[in-house]
Amino acid sequence: MNVKSVVENKEKFEVELIVEVGQEEFEAGIDKVYRKTRGSISVPGFRKGKAPRKVIEGMYGSGVFYEDAIEELYPQACQDAIQEKGLDSVAPPRVEIIDLGKEGFTFKATVTVRPVITLKQYKGLEADKVLPTITDDAVDNELKQYVDRATQLEVVDRAAEMGDSAVLDYEGFKDGVAFQGGSAKGYELALGSHTFIPGFEEQVVGMKAGDEKTIDVSFPEDYHAEDLAGKPVQFKVKCIEVKEKKVPALDDEFAKDVSEFDTLAEFKEDLKQKIVDRNMAQSEAKFRQSLLAMLCDQVDIELPEAMVDTQINRLVDNYAARLEQQGISMEMYMQYMQMDVNKMREDLKDPAVTQIKQQLVLDAVAAAENIVVSDEDVEEEVKKAAANLNVPYERVVEGLDREALKLDLARDRAMAAVAAAAKPHLITAEADNGEIKVTEVTKDEEKSEEAEEKAEEKKPAKKPRAKKAAKPAEEGEEAAPKKTTRKKTEAEKVEE
Repeated sequence: MNVKSVVENKEKFEVELIVEVGQEEFEAGIDKVYRKTRGSISVPGFRKGKAPRKVIEGMYGSGVFYEDAIEELYPQACQDAIQEKGLDSVAPPRVEIIDLGKEGFTFKATVTVRPVITLKQYKGLEADKVLPTITDDAVDNELKQYVDRATQLEVVDRAAEMGDSAVLDYEGFKDGVAFQGGSAKGYELALGSHTFIPGFEEQVVGMKAGDEKTIDVSFPEDYHAEDLAGKPVQFKVKCIEVKEKKVPALDDEFAKDVSEFDTLAEFKEDLKQKIVDRNMAQSEAKFRQSLLAMLCDQVDIELPEAMVDTQINRLVDNYAARLEQQGISMEMYMQYMQMDVNKMREDLKDPAVTQIKQQLVLDAVAAAENIVVSDEDVEEEVKKAAANLNVPYERVVEGLDREALKLDLARDRAMAAVAAAAKPHLITAEADNGEIKVTEVTKDEEKSEEAEEKAEEKKPAKKPRAKKAAKPAEEGEEAAPKKTTRKKTEAEKVEE
C-alpha cells in the first residue's frame, strides 16, 4: 500500500487520499478470493471446488476475481492510509477506484476529518446555579413514602368511608346486558384513589360488608372501549368487606423498623441530606448543561454532512437497540408511530448536530487544558464499572473500545474544568406549598454555604426496602369501571 498524494479541502473538512495497492498485495488478495469461492464454481472436467485458478480465469476472464479482491483489500488499505497520515476520521470514507489492472489498483478515498475549533472563552463563564433550601414539608413528603409502605389494612365492621379500601364483587350492564370485562370478584378498591370512573367510588361510600346496590355511572367519552365510551351503564355491586388503614405512629420505633437509625430525628435528618444531595446533583447537572450550551454557541462552522449522517446513524442504532431490549423491532415501532426512516432521520438531525458541537467544544477544552487520559485511568474506570454493575471484569472489557473510553473520560474532565472555572450566579429555591421561591444569594451567604458544605459529614445511607407487590389485574378487566384520562395511541403504548 502506497499513498501517492494528499489533497486537503479545509472548507469541507475533507482530505482526499490517492492510494495504490501494488501487484504483490493484489495477487495475494486474488488468491485468497479464489480459495474462498472456488467451491461454488463449476468447471466441466473438474470436481466442484477442484478447478485450478488459471482454468477458471481462462473460462470467465482474467479479471473474474478482481472485484471481490478489491472488496477484500481496500478497507484495510484505506484504514492504513488514514493512520499513516494521522487523520482523525469521523465518518466512513467515500471510495472510488480510478485505476485497475493485473499490476494492482489505485483508489481515491475522501476522508471527512474532525473539525478543529478554537474557543473564544471557556473560563469564567457565568450561569445560574440553584442551591436547594429544603423545607420541613419536603422532608415530610419523603417520609410519607415510608409511612405508606408501613401502613396496613385491617377489616372493620362499619360503613365504608373515603380513605378505606372496599373489597367488592361487581358486574357491569349496558342496556340490561352484561358487557365483556365488566365484572370482577374480590376486587380491592381504595376509595378516594380515583382509579375508577367518576361517581363509582363515591357511591361505594356508606356500604357495609354484605350490602348490595346498583351503581349508575357513565363511561368517559374517551374510554378505550368504543362501544362503552360516553355510555350510561349500571354496576351491580356487593361489598364483601371494608378495610381501614392503620397508619403507624411516627416515633423512634417506626424509625427503627424502616431504617438503620435509632431515632426518628436521625432518620429525618438523613432523609433531608438525601434530598439535598439529590437536588444538588440535579442543580450541578443543569449548571453544566448551561455552560455547555454557552460553549456550543461559539461554534459557528457548518459541520460536514458526512459527520452529521454518521452521528444520526449512531442515534438510530442506539434507539433500535433500546427497542430491541423491550422486545420491539424498529419496523414495528415505525408502524406504530406512522413514520418512515427518512422522517426519523430528519427529526434526529438537530440532536445529532448538538451532540457533535458538544464533543467539539469539549475536545477543544481538553486540548487547551492538556488533558491526557492514561491506560491506568481507563483500567480504573473499567474496574469501577464492573463493581457498580456487579458483573465480572471480563464481561465489561469484552468488546470494549478503550480509545473511545479515553475520549469520553477526557471530555468528562474537560467539562469538570469548565465548571470549576465558571462563575455561578447562585440562587436559592425553596418549596413552599408547592410553589418555588427563588432569591439571590449574597456573597456572605455564598461563603457561609461553602463553609457549611465542607463541615457537613454525610451519614450512611439507609438500606433499601422491598416495595409491596402490586395486585394482579383480573382477567378481562380492561372494560371495568377504571378511570382513564384519554385514549392512548399505539405509539404511546410503545413508548411506555
